[in-house]
Amino acid sequence: MSETDPHISKKFQDILDGKKVTPPLTGTVTTSPILDLMEISGSSRPEADSNPEKMAKLASSLHTVAKLEVIRIPFDVTVVGEALGCQIDIGTKARTPSIITHPFEKDPSEFDVPVDLLEKGRIHVVMEAISLLKNDKGLSVPIVAGIEGPADLSSYLCGIKPFLKLTVKKPEIARKIVEKCVDACIACANAYFLSGADAVVLADATSSPEMIGPAAFREIIKPELVRFNENIQGHSILHICGEIDSIVPDILECGFSAISVEENVKDLEYVVNSAHSNNIAVIGNISTAHTLYIKTPNDVRKEAFECLDTDIDILAPGCGLAPETPLRNLLAMVEARNEYV
Repeated sequence: MSETDPHISKKFQDILDGKKVTPPLTGTVTTSPILDLMEISGSSRPEADSNPEKMAKLASSLHTVAKLEVIRIPFDVTVVGEALGCQIDIGTKARTPSIITHPFEKDPSEFDVPVDLLEKGRIHVVMEAISLLKNDKGLSVPIVAGIEGPADLSSYLCGIKPFLKLTVKKPEIARKIVEKCVDACIACANAYFLSGADAVVLADATSSPEMIGPAAFREIIKPELVRFNENIQGHSILHICGEIDSIVPDILECGFSAISVEENVKDLEYVVNSAHSNNIAVIGNISTAHTLYIKTPNDVRKEAFECLDTDIDILAPGCGLAPETPLRNLLAMVEARNEYV
């Protein structure tokens, strides 16, 4: 599949519609700006996190240089949190932006979604970058727009420990916070679709069973994820970090077109088979912390073949890429898909 294949976007839509595409696409729906691409493209963060032209330029290099067929912006998971009132550390070339304040830690009841949310922070930057990418006649690949999920946003606003404590001791308050966060997610998702995004991905690490726990996910998060999908105007993907096997049945009932999984799942074949039985695609799951980051291209190929053996739909990094991840390992991932029989 060449970098100029005009059918890539159609194949991506087919995958999210529950259709089988052979061979699978390669891409990323998690954060992905690596130092090698910054150097080659001439667009680096932190400027590329807040300038739409630079964001689009760096994002396009994921395809033109790294040969990925599905690309994602923005490059961090703080955009919506910042728009909701959190202060961020903008980071450096090799360090992603991070949340440094929790504005509603003392009184979560004070939190509400601003009526002018889409005008706050960097949301408009992401919207402009999406439009630039979609209007680039030489770039015929699908664009996935990333949004922090409701559990992550709740932890940003309240602090991770206070929020997790609320889910146990005052679940009704936790539900109200999550509901408002989903309102923000819906607004951002539909704005990104209007800008030209082919899909949105909710990245929600705090929803991991290792964090919030399966019971709280089922009772507090799941109903709001269902409502999210009932109110958006396009395809959606869910990415939850960690060992999600125990909540896979619940995830598959939330209405997402695809799920993105990382290497810590116990049984990828079980996840893929379960998802496919519900016409839901699976994306992943080459190790980012080990294989892509520090191992050799041959190691990447070996792990890619193992992923492809499970009938995965989009071969991708399992989670966000470390900035120091070598370009040669991303290229090896694509080469493995090309070589796979």
